[in-house]
Amino acid sequence: MIPIPKHLLVLVFLCLAGSSTLKSQQKELSTYQDLSAFYYKKQMDSLKKTWVCPSVYKERLTQKQFKEIWDGRTTFFTAAINDNNYVYDKEICAYLDDVVSEIQEANREYLPVKPLVVLDRSSSVNAYALGSNILAINLGLLSFAKTREEIALTIAHELSHNILQHPEHGMKERAEWLTSTEYKESMGQVLQSDYGRLTRLKKVYESYSFSRGRHQRYHEGDADSMAIVLLKNSHISFIPEFFLRMDSADVQYSQPLRQPLNTYFAAYNITLEDSWIKKRSRGLSTRDYDFQKNHSMADSLKTHPDCVVRYNNTTGRRSANAVSTPVPAYISTRVNRMLIWNMYCNSDLTPCLYRILQEKDKGNTDAWYDFMFNNVMLSLYKADKDLHRSSTIDIQRKEYISKQYYELQTMLEQIPRDKLAEDCKLLQGAAFWNNVSASEKAMQRFQKALILSDNMEVYASQQMAKHFMESNQTSLYCEYVHSFEKK
Repeated sequence: MIPIPKHLLVLVFLCLAGSSTLKSQQKELSTYQDLSAFYYKKQMDSLKKTWVCPSVYKERLTQKQFKEIWDGRTTFFTAAINDNNYVYDKEICAYLDDVVSEIQEANREYLPVKPLVVLDRSSSVNAYALGSNILAINLGLLSFAKTREEIALTIAHELSHNILQHPEHGMKERAEWLTSTEYKESMGQVLQSDYGRLTRLKKVYESYSFSRGRHQRYHEGDADSMAIVLLKNSHISFIPEFFLRMDSADVQYSQPLRQPLNTYFAAYNITLEDSWIKKRSRGLSTRDYDFQKNHSMADSLKTHPDCVVRYNNTTGRRSANAVSTPVPAYISTRVNRMLIWNMYCNSDLTPCLYRILQEKDKGNTDAWYDFMFNNVMLSLYKADKDLHRSSTIDIQRKEYISKQYYELQTMLEQIPRDKLAEDCKLLQGAAFWNNVSASEKAMQRFQKALILSDNMEVYASQQMAKHFMESNQTSLYCEYVHSFEKK
């Protein structure tokens, strides 16, 4: 066993003193066991047995290719579960389940078996159908949606993809293309050519992508039509304006903050210098940019150019006397907190911190956001000590962010390390720690000992992580701590 220096033993003791089981002063986020590697394990094992590729093609090569693609889908889903890309949240999932049940009960002809809906932790405003009665809803979409009817439309749309077997048809189409004479001849010409191989190869895939994209648009239109049928059968209002709102789904970070950046930091007694929010280098990338232009971008979601067309195609089928039911505040709060936590775990520190500041703009005084502010600053300092600060900042293009977002990511990039260390130490004595839960105080002790100490040995950090995991078994913060236990 590697001997531990006495000063580190004292540090570990101070870190672990007072650790206790989860006793929350406020409603906690989902537990560690609610991450998909734990919660969806039974479904994953069952899926592996039942998700068997059917025999569709007599040609052995085509059937083999189809099976490889089919098994690839299974591998994608099971790997996502093992990587904790999904999470179960009792309140959010119950809310979604209520919507799904209402649609299924009114459409048993199309949905004889209740679909499995998983909650994807991605911040992307999206949802997707996996086929075989499984669909995923991103946290980002739930954060974006304003009403129950918007969420129901999204769910109905993805259910329609599964009902119409679009995922399966897509796999068949790809298998047929990859084993077609046209594809083989095209690839043969690429391999035999003495020059321009890359250009020729691009043309082969562009031809397939164009054809696939054309069919994809038809699929989207069919899914929209089917979704409206499902909603009308369920007596859920169809409001086509949601398609228009989807065109602005990526403007989260172009929304300006209400106050200057230094005002938010001043609340923690942290002073920012003007030089930190301006690029020090000179050149085209640092020229003056008019961020106000961003706010006039009506169609900012470039990956969905057909949203206006979808609205025009469906506006005549609007529900009479349509009703909009706002998403409950407790659902929106949990979704936003989970998004912030996921961004933190993924080391996407600038968007994580910007969302925290946006909550401050709403007048949110929940100490949990102060706790996360502290975590972001500590993680930035640790990343700097480990010489990979830039990879945690997540630089965004100016066209999609506000002036304050640009200043924030510039500040996180340029604040001196010694000042960052000073600010992190200052945060440890802030008043908000009196209003956080027991597990959050335990997380503070762990972070403080791990990051603010000098020359922490690997064995010592492993022991700290192990003790945290044992003392806070149900805390979602185990997700962060567990990575140090494995080192």
